[in-house]
Amino acid sequence: MERFAVIGAGAWGTALAMVAHRAGRSVILQAHEPDIAAAINTDHRNPYLADIDLDPAIEATADLGAAINGADAIILVAPSQFLRPVTKAMAGQGNVTAPVLICAKGIENETCKLMTEVVAETLPGAPQAVLSGPTFAAEVARDIPSAVTLASEDAELADQFIQALGTPHFRPYRSGDPIGAEVGGAVKNVLAIACGIVQGKGMGDNTRAALITRGLAEVVRLGLAKGAQAETLMGLCGIGDLTLTCNAMQSRNFSLGVALGSGRPLADILGERKAVTEGVFSARAVIELAGRLGVDMPICTAVNAIVNHGRDIDKVIESLLARPFTKEI
Repeated sequence: MERFAVIGAGAWGTALAMVAHRAGRSVILQAHEPDIAAAINTDHRNPYLADIDLDPAIEATADLGAAINGADAIILVAPSQFLRPVTKAMAGQGNVTAPVLICAKGIENETCKLMTEVVAETLPGAPQAVLSGPTFAAEVARDIPSAVTLASEDAELADQFIQALGTPHFRPYRSGDPIGAEVGGAVKNVLAIACGIVQGKGMGDNTRAALITRGLAEVVRLGLAKGAQAETLMGLCGIGDLTLTCNAMQSRNFSLGVALGSGRPLADILGERKAVTEGVFSARAVIELAGRLGVDMPICTAVNAIVNHGRDIDKVIESLLARPFTKEI
C-alpha cells in the first residue's frame, strides 16, 4: 500500500490524507467540489480546515476516476448518506479491487444498512476494513497524538492498513469486529446531540454523565443484536468515541445539540453549516434499525423525535425522565 486515494475532501478526509502523507505514502484527495480541489492544489489549503497548511505533495482532483485509477488502497470518507452513490460511481469506472478503508460513520437511512454492507453491495470485489475512534479532524491534521480502531474480519488486511498508515502520533489498534466499530461510530453521533441538548438546557454534569452511560448501554444493545462483540464497544470505537463526542464543542453533533437546547430552531442551525452533521440523519436510521431488531433505545428515540419529528424538547425530556425504573444492565 503505497498510493492512497482519499475519497471525500471534507475535514476528516483531508486529515486522513495528511496521515497517509506523514506515513510516507503518496496521496491523491478527491473532492466533490471542483473549487475545493483547486484550493488544495493552488493554495495548499482546504476551506474545511482553513487554518491548516497542506503539504504540496498532497494532490487533489474532482475527477473520481482519476483518483482511484492506479490506487493501491482507497480511503472512503464520503458522508454516510452519500456513500452509496459515491461507491456506485466508483464501480462505474471499472471493477474496483483495491482494498477500501471505510471511515464514514452512520447507518443508511433508506435501508438501515451499515457502511460495510453498502460497500459489499456496490464494490463486491474490494476487500474492506473500517476505521473509527475518538478523533477530531483538526487535531489529527495538526498531528496531535490520537488512537483509532482499525477493524476487519481479515486480520492480514487490517495489519496492512496499520503498517501503511500508523505513525507515532496516529496509532491504529486492530480489531476483528467491524460491526462493533460501525455501530459505535454511528450511534455516538445521535447520543452527542442528546448531551449537547443537556448542556444547552443548563442541566449539569450529572445529567450528561448519566446520558453517556445509559447511552453506552444502548450502543451495546444494538451492537449485540447486530452481531458485534461487547468488548469492542468498550474500546476506542465505542466508549472512547462516545466520550469525546459528547463532551466537546468541536463535535458538530454536540454543538448542534447545545444550540437546540438553547432554543434555536434546527433549520437555522443546519443552514449555517457547510459540513454534514451526521447525527441528525443517523437518528432516523438508528431507530428504524433498532425497531427491526427489537432493541430498546429510549435516548436515541428521544433525539429522533426532536430532530426529525419536531417534538418539543422539554416534553421529550419529561417523557424520558418518566420512564419506569429498571435494572442497570
